[in-house]
Amino acid sequence: MRIVVVNNFFPPRVGGSSHLSDSLARGYARRGHEVLVLTAQYDGAPNEEVREGVRIIRLPAATLPESRINVSFDLSFVTRPGLARRLNSILDAFGPDVIHQHGQFMDLTWATGNYARRRNIPTLLSIHTRLENPAAHYSRIFRGLDATMVKPMMRRHRPRLVVMDTYMQDYITDRYRGAYRDTVAIPVGVDPVWVRTGDAATGRELIGVGPDCPLIVSVGHVIPQRDRVGIVEAMPAVLERHPNAVLAVVGRVYYDPFLTRAKELGIEHAVRSLGPVPKTSIPHLLAAADVEAHEQGDGLGTATLESMAAGVPVVGWGRLDNFPGVDLVEGRDIHLCPRGDVRGLSDRLLHVLGDPDARATIGASASRVVDEHFALERVLDKHLDTLADLTRTGEQTTVR
Repeated sequence: MRIVVVNNFFPPRVGGSSHLSDSLARGYARRGHEVLVLTAQYDGAPNEEVREGVRIIRLPAATLPESRINVSFDLSFVTRPGLARRLNSILDAFGPDVIHQHGQFMDLTWATGNYARRRNIPTLLSIHTRLENPAAHYSRIFRGLDATMVKPMMRRHRPRLVVMDTYMQDYITDRYRGAYRDTVAIPVGVDPVWVRTGDAATGRELIGVGPDCPLIVSVGHVIPQRDRVGIVEAMPAVLERHPNAVLAVVGRVYYDPFLTRAKELGIEHAVRSLGPVPKTSIPHLLAAADVEAHEQGDGLGTATLESMAAGVPVVGWGRLDNFPGVDLVEGRDIHLCPRGDVRGLSDRLLHVLGDPDARATIGASASRVVDEHFALERVLDKHLDTLADLTRTGEQTTVR
């Protein structure tokens, strides 16, 4: 197949959707398919390159100024005069059989969706982020954007949607009913081999802690849906029993009330914000961790699965039925409590930190779960089966 992968976010930009679209693109090429990536310019990366059999074209982009509505998230958009003509030229020359888009509210998704509709090419759309915000005012704005902009654009090319978890299924049904052809359940994929290559001493050196310090690592960008305030509020109970414990937050900080809350609680000495780190550092940081913890908001993501793959016990807020068809067991595979339950977080953190045997047992079980259900090669198989089905069925709709 000739596959176009579309995502405004792509390496060197870090983030879950960026890394997944990159991994899938390279996987498609490794399996013998022709792959073209369309993305936005970012951080001095070349406008065009070929890497591991994947041709990457980065289009000129403008980054939105910081604001409360995008919580200072660096959103880059490529829309400008002549974009449609350039896309027509690039894509007509490539001759795609199918287009795999990432991100329902990104302008490259909309532009390639219009192209697909005109050329009668099927599209697969992976929705990584829900347009939601905990502030009521912004929540209404996002719901309005979904209704007036995203849904109408989606209806033009009626993509098949990738459902990554049960929360996303509920969101899709609520916001986009009637605007897509059907859905397919494919979880986030991770590379368990890569994530297990870390060195604990290197990770602790990156954080600046010694070998005997109880270490909680929290991986992922800090945004309102994953603001780390709950973890910070759970730390005083942890520090009562483990006075030298440290919480290391790894990821770009777009929303910083957790730092203010740490000062209010008098525990800023135990909370370290590392900011964004190179992807190559993640295995070392996970190898150093006694536990990984962050309030995933609604849904477990890439950071959770990479931690589980590395054999690190995960503590957080969430549902055990997060992944359709995968039954997680509390206390065996993961430690989860209801959203907002700070006491539940602290109790689970104390249990894991205080019992090395339990840490090893749950880490081994979590690794097995990832190998069985979330290893990238398995997820790659599901994507390729879905893309092949789309090329066969064309405009026909198969309900899944």
